[in-house]
Amino acid sequence: MAETEEKTQGTQGRVKINQNNLYQQETFTDLRIGTIYRFTPVKPNGEMDKGRKTIFAGNTQIMTQQGPFPVQFPIEANNLQQAITAFPEALDEMLKTLAEEAREIQRQEESRIIVPSAPAGEGLIHLK
Repeated sequence: MAETEEKTQGTQGRVKINQNNLYQQETFTDLRIGTIYRFTPVKPNGEMDKGRKTIFAGNTQIMTQQGPFPVQFPIEANNLQQAITAFPEALDEMLKTLAEEAREIQRQEESRIIVPSAPAGEGLIHLK
């Protein structure tokens, strides 16, 4: 019990919600291809914050040899209709970015210098 209390008390004062950056999240989906999230800025009292821009994000899955791979990406739009229209292009841009990052990781792995370890028996201390 004391350990649980200690863990709970340990987060007090360090973990706080940023009241100046609150968003209400709404979800729109066609139940087939993907999901669009609309993040509407709100004030701490729950009223819409008209001083900040609404944010849209897309979410879908692509099939890979290892199975489904979730992809989330920002969508530049001012309203839901624009977000729906921009969904395919925003997804394509994210897939290009992911492919470039994967190629860069592969290039870095291939260019690593592999240093062979010492032959068996060398570097060991033998007591006689």
